[in-house]
Amino acid sequence: MASVLSRLALCATTLLLLPALHAAEPETPAPEPPDNTLLERGKYVAQLGDCIACHTAPDGPLMAGGLQLQTPMGTIYSSNITPDPETGIGRYSFEQFDKAMREGVSADGTHLYPAMPYPSYAKMTEEDMRALYAYLMQAVAPISQANQAADMSWPFNMRWGLAFWNWAFVDDQPFEPDPDRSPLINRGAYLVQGLGHCGACHTPRGIAFQEKAMSDSGSSGKHFLAGETVEHWRALSLRNLWTVPDTVQLLKTGQNRFATVSGNMADVIHHSTQHFSDADLTAIASYLKSLPPGENDLPMPAVALAPTSAPADLFSSRGGLGYTQFCSDCHRTDGAGVPGMFPPLAGNPSIASSDPTSLLHITLTGWKTAQTATHSRVYTMPGFARLSDQEIAEILSFVRNRWGNQGSAVSPEQVKKLRGQLNPQTTDSTAFETPRLADLLAAPNADQVVRGMRLHLQTKELLPDNVGNALNCTSCHLNAGTVADGSPFVGVSAFFPGYAPRAGKIITLEERINGCFRRSMNGKPIPPQSADMQAMVAYFDWMKNNTQPGDKVAGRGVGKIDPAIKPDLANGEQVYAKQCAVCHGTNGEGLAREDGSMVFPPLWGEQSFNIGAGMARTYTAAAFVKRNMPIGFHERFPLGQGGLSDQEAVDVAAWFSQQPRPDFPDKVKDWPNGGKPVDARY
Repeated sequence: MASVLSRLALCATTLLLLPALHAAEPETPAPEPPDNTLLERGKYVAQLGDCIACHTAPDGPLMAGGLQLQTPMGTIYSSNITPDPETGIGRYSFEQFDKAMREGVSADGTHLYPAMPYPSYAKMTEEDMRALYAYLMQAVAPISQANQAADMSWPFNMRWGLAFWNWAFVDDQPFEPDPDRSPLINRGAYLVQGLGHCGACHTPRGIAFQEKAMSDSGSSGKHFLAGETVEHWRALSLRNLWTVPDTVQLLKTGQNRFATVSGNMADVIHHSTQHFSDADLTAIASYLKSLPPGENDLPMPAVALAPTSAPADLFSSRGGLGYTQFCSDCHRTDGAGVPGMFPPLAGNPSIASSDPTSLLHITLTGWKTAQTATHSRVYTMPGFARLSDQEIAEILSFVRNRWGNQGSAVSPEQVKKLRGQLNPQTTDSTAFETPRLADLLAAPNADQVVRGMRLHLQTKELLPDNVGNALNCTSCHLNAGTVADGSPFVGVSAFFPGYAPRAGKIITLEERINGCFRRSMNGKPIPPQSADMQAMVAYFDWMKNNTQPGDKVAGRGVGKIDPAIKPDLANGEQVYAKQCAVCHGTNGEGLAREDGSMVFPPLWGEQSFNIGAGMARTYTAAAFVKRNMPIGFHERFPLGQGGLSDQEAVDVAAWFSQQPRPDFPDKVKDWPNGGKPVDARY
């Protein structure tokens, strides 16, 4: 549910660059000695224009084209702009290149579709144009890759009409600085209006698909950068953005204290804006800040919203319980997110936007952070298309009107419409039936089962006298016990009373729960007949559904991992540093906020589980890690969890499970009938 500032540098959904058409008569220009200064400038100009975004297909050669671009008129394919003389632009003279960039006319006189932002590129200075030409011709490797013809519907496949479009809408004159503006603002205006062609996505389009304004001047200037919906993403208004440092930070890193980019803007940050000089980023941000707000703009705050307590109806509304189950682990109950990982929802412009298209798009198809020098690790959010239209509407309506957000409700019909347009796919074939916490409200003992769920979710907070460390039940039983292979509670109560090898006897469910309090939470047992214990049991019973003793429950437990795999502790330490420390701390201390509240739990030390816990055993921990850690790693529902190899899971589990942790005084009573596992810590 991240924010979309939507493509400052290049609109990948609306771009068709030069088809590789040969000049009719002129011979190939004679090569000139390379001017390294000029080539470096040209590379920078290419980054300012983000040529890579459209002219490099996924896993394809640099600038060789082939990227499929969907438009309302049909499908086009980006072209090869390498200097290959047969399939690229190697035979273009500078004059032909300049004409294509400024007027949208290729070397053989063919008109390019206005999806190519030549109306913006027309503002480029000659110096920048020559530098870009030199870079493409001399510094980019030639690739022989034929271009694909566009598949445009009639009458859009008739290119002759584009001459009239150009006559009506294209001004091919370079940018002229405004003498009444500072050099800083003029530089920002040049980059935004020209090379950056921000208006290609962020300016509303007219009936002929023309941008309603190419700059902020004149009577039409009020439309410039006022926001537009592009390929099912809402490109928000860029007028009067946040403070200049906030905008600079977002363009440099993909994140700031209000938002995190998503969609194709993540690629733009990765390929383009993170490489801009600080001076140019400041110029862009200063220019955008200088624009007066649009008619329907959201007020952009200068001060981040302070974290608040959880909404009053978090556990008493379907939307709140849906958010609790599927969103709060990353975005937190106060909507503040996790800095550097998961974006805040409080004050997030994509959350509160009057048009929820981007929020719906992210929810249905997923999201990932931009990979930058500052944030080299990419975090993902899986798509939640497996949730029903009603469920998604409930959750999004909840987040759009909490933590100070004032967005309108989302209807199931809106979700259904965009679902039909996007056709999101789900790949998880597990038979596990994910219980919905929102359905707790329909239980005849709703108050009791909701209390039981909360005791699993907020164990430390609600039972401080019984929890001796910083863990909650949900630290091991993910999303309050609703995740497949995340030690879910589904069907568990059907197997109690049952024989427990560690205890050497038949135990009750209450005894099993208290075992977790004494071991995993290094605390004290709860009286079996207390209201809180009975609430926890009631929650387990609600999770049982129709499970009978002896049934096999899909997704139960944490799975298995081959105990024949021998751990490599040195590699385990490296895996921990690379994959785990960001959440669990360099020294296993966990991740805490300034007030001391835990975001992610500690894995060793006095605030973690003791040696009697199942997670202190190498292969139990390895199975859990294999299927559930790290989170935000890929697109697996519902936490983007898992992704390490079996060997990596064993290595890192062996490494962290043998770190110092509290003792368990009653360890001598375990496995009285024998059968102690070889990986037990005592």
